[in-house]
Amino acid sequence: MFKILRKLYDWVLHWAQTPYGPIALFVLSFSEASFFPIPPDILLIALAIGYRKQAYKFAFICSIASIFGAVGGYGIGYYLWWSGDGYNQIAHFFFNHVPGFNEGIFLDIQKQYDIYGFIITFTAGFTPIPFKVFTISAGAFNISFPFFLLASTISRSSRFFLVAFLIMKYGEKMDRFINKYFNLLTIIFVLIVIGSYIVIKFVFMQ
Repeated sequence: MFKILRKLYDWVLHWAQTPYGPIALFVLSFSEASFFPIPPDILLIALAIGYRKQAYKFAFICSIASIFGAVGGYGIGYYLWWSGDGYNQIAHFFFNHVPGFNEGIFLDIQKQYDIYGFIITFTAGFTPIPFKVFTISAGAFNISFPFFLLASTISRSSRFFLVAFLIMKYGEKMDRFINKYFNLLTIIFVLIVIGSYIVIKFVFMQ
C-alpha cells in the first residue's frame, strides 16, 4: 500500500518541477472540491517549498480553484442529481464509485444543514472530511447558495493560507519531515479520514 501511495504522492509532486505546476494545482484543487479524491495540499506544499516567496500566491490559486470547484459540485447537485422524483445516473455513479459517498450519508446531510448551517460547511471545507459530499448535497437540496459560497470561501481559504504560512515559517524542515516520516504520516492521514467518516456517521448524523 505504501508503495502505491508513494508513487501517487511522487506523481503529484513531480508537477512542482514543471512549468505547469500552478496549472496542475488549479486543476487538482478544482476537481477535489467536486469529484476527485486526492487533496491539493500535497502539491501546494511542494510548490510553496520550492518557491517560498510565492507561497501565498499558490495558496490563492488553490483557494480560488477550490471555491470554483465547490460551485461546480453545487451545480452537479442542483442541475444533474435528480431525474423526476428519483436519482439520475450521475447520482448512482457517485453512490457506487466515490468512497464515503453513499445514499444514507447523502440524505442525512440535509438534516445537518438545517441544524448546523454554516458550521457544517465550514468544518467540511477546513478538515479532511470529504468536501465533495457536502458541495453536491448542498446543490441537490437547494441550500442557500450565498450562504454556501461564503462558508466555502472562508473555510477553504483559511485551510490553504494556513499551509502557506507554515511553509513560510518552517520551509525545508517540513519537506524533510514529510519525506522522513512518509509511512507514518500516511497511516495518520488514513486514520484521520476514517475518523472523519465516523464523525459524519455517529456525531453529525444523530
